[in-house]
Amino acid sequence: MTSEITLFVNPTAGRGRGAHAAQPAASALRDAGFSVRTVLGVDADDALRRAREAVVGGTGALIAVGGDGMMSLALQAVAGTRTPLGVVAVGTGNDFARALGMPIRDPAAAGRLAAEALKGGSVREIDLGRVGERWFGSVLASGFDSRVNDRGNRMRWVGGRFKYDLAILAELAAIKPIPYRIRLDGGPVREIEATLIAVGNGSTYGGGMRICADAVMDDGLFDVTVVGDCSRTTLLKVFPRVYKGTHLDHPKVTVYRVSSIELAAAGVTAYADGEQLGALPLTATCVPGAVSVLAPGSPRAI
Repeated sequence: MTSEITLFVNPTAGRGRGAHAAQPAASALRDAGFSVRTVLGVDADDALRRAREAVVGGTGALIAVGGDGMMSLALQAVAGTRTPLGVVAVGTGNDFARALGMPIRDPAAAGRLAAEALKGGSVREIDLGRVGERWFGSVLASGFDSRVNDRGNRMRWVGGRFKYDLAILAELAAIKPIPYRIRLDGGPVREIEATLIAVGNGSTYGGGMRICADAVMDDGLFDVTVVGDCSRTTLLKVFPRVYKGTHLDHPKVTVYRVSSIELAAAGVTAYADGEQLGALPLTATCVPGAVSVLAPGSPRAI
């Protein structure tokens, strides 16, 4: 393994925390004896191209500094390769890092953890979801939650978390059941009406909402959470329970554990790791051991 490590940095993550976080993370790696180079990009496509060049060039690890959007971009570069991924989580949601038990908004600690894993010659292998050529690490959202994302993205006149609170209120006012067609593990097509369907490789989205609370990232399976046809009143009662994961006990909620799922519904856009995937229909597949991460857990030697 080469001693050169690549920091993959989003300088705008977490309202500018990304730029500041790169320094203590780099210092921790250099103190451990690694050579560190930094990769930026003028936009997402350029950044991904540069990250892939670093992977092809034999970097010892790609360490993403930013939020879930940056982690998603980094996954596109390292998935299916032997290059391990490090995580310095300094964004707003940080759900990928949270599911891995990584430090949150502590770049020095995250850098030390990555250095220790590399020095010890061990990494953890985890599963990823795949939709076409796109990989995701946490949760694929479709339905009420993705429509909140759609509406929030259209609200250019307001920023921050308040934008999404307003989007939730607006979507609640317009809530109606969504007719889905789903196929689990290649079985028969089922027609159901649901408020949302979330496909979890990891357990959380939206900055800690445990929508797929029992999902495990290295069991080779998705946890698919289906919230059935809910009235506005019922959803208002159920949704706050998502933060503790206790919504899974509600009679309107069903969980399936599958290795693949086909989802179809008119007028629904899917998001994964907070990034837009595109309109349904789609097929998501869980790919076991698709990426190696510098994180706590059951390691393998490198």
